[in-house]
Amino acid sequence: MDMQTDNLSRTEGSPALVIDADLLQRFGGRGPRYTSYPTADRFITGFPAQRYVAALAERRNRRNEPLGLYLHLPFCKSICWYCACHKIGTRHQSQARPYIDALRREIDLVTDIVGRGQRIGHLHFGGGTPTFMSDDELREILDHLHQAFEFDPAGEYSIEIDPRSVDPQRLHALHAMGLNRISLGVQDFDADVQAAVNRIQPYELTRALIDAAREIGFDSINIDLIYGLPKQNAQRFEHTLERVVQARPDRLALYHYAHLPTLFKPQRRIIAADLPDSAEKGRMFAMAVTAFEAAGYRHLGLDHFALDSDELSVAQREGRLHRNFQGYVSHASGDLIAFGVSAISCVGDVYAQNDKGLDNYYAAMAEGRLPIVRGLLMDRDDKIRRSAIQTLMCDFRLRWAALDAEYGIDSRYWLADAMPALEPLAEAGAITISPEGIDITPAGRLLVRAVAMAFDSYLNDGSSGASYSRIA
Repeated sequence: MDMQTDNLSRTEGSPALVIDADLLQRFGGRGPRYTSYPTADRFITGFPAQRYVAALAERRNRRNEPLGLYLHLPFCKSICWYCACHKIGTRHQSQARPYIDALRREIDLVTDIVGRGQRIGHLHFGGGTPTFMSDDELREILDHLHQAFEFDPAGEYSIEIDPRSVDPQRLHALHAMGLNRISLGVQDFDADVQAAVNRIQPYELTRALIDAAREIGFDSINIDLIYGLPKQNAQRFEHTLERVVQARPDRLALYHYAHLPTLFKPQRRIIAADLPDSAEKGRMFAMAVTAFEAAGYRHLGLDHFALDSDELSVAQREGRLHRNFQGYVSHASGDLIAFGVSAISCVGDVYAQNDKGLDNYYAAMAEGRLPIVRGLLMDRDDKIRRSAIQTLMCDFRLRWAALDAEYGIDSRYWLADAMPALEPLAEAGAITISPEGIDITPAGRLLVRAVAMAFDSYLNDGSSGASYSRIA
């Protein structure tokens, strides 16, 4: 990014964030986002479903440990051209019926193994567009989950909504189903930008939903923004930021658009000449961070922000922030059981991913077998490195003594191979290394992925072929 170094003031009690152009230029290449470790591109194709079955069976005896659910609802009535999610475009509501039947079957297959009545503390509906489903269809899915699992009354139950398919009446219905958190896709409020990415979404419609959600009593409202989209520039994006701050959602995500048309077919409809250059993207990012800071949002890490009073900010201050496939969470993430096409579960030592193909998913359900096609069995080294990486991503520091106590090791010796990659970051002022551990400096916060990469033992293996997003 080409920008001036800017020392941004923080809300009281939270660390400063410094945007250092030289540091970002030197270390801001491409790397994983570490929603998991090992990362999903390291999963083994043909991973035996029986490994996942064994992990679920072992989970039956760990009923008191944290558990969450994820459901992937892939359908979209209109495809946004920037989108890199796993989705299926269709205007036929009839597509929902066979998918719900398959989800119910998968839920039954899993709970037959793990045992009914396991207590869950968090649930997330992602997509696609989860609100493609009607209220009755969503209610049917939730009713089936309630039959299979016990819901913690204090749990976090969230859904991604498309404001173009939801009105205040639907929000009332979603809240009545027990969903208490919502995330709204916005990306940008500028009409020209919206037309360039095939997502026309007036500000007034989105603002009305935010206000209604707050009045209804949703515990948290999140907005997703993207910078680097076609037709964007700093002047236009400033207007979007002003509107976002006025709406005052509890949480914000500010994603960098990655233009990868060879991987994501809808992106081929985006005119490359309309994309802002690196310097303009840098100005937009710095402008956004400044606006969020001034409005009282805490930088949690990567591209996520929350009001200083939000539970995520509180969790970070208290050292109990965690990270999983859904991003930052305020609870111990524990095991995650995921349902639907492409969904990724993490139970015990096992990562397991469902088939991405809808026909293959339906075939597996018809045959009464779990649709696992990829996965990984973690070893002890994976777990140690996962703990180190997650701690850095959530706390911006790592203490050797904590790792030593958790795993009964000399972590400085175990992770000594990270030092060659960490030393240039230390010399440049992005981190400090002491006998106690590693601290990420204010100027290094935006490079936390680069710091985490030093502990990733898989990166020296070039077999992944993954196209990672830019760090900064």
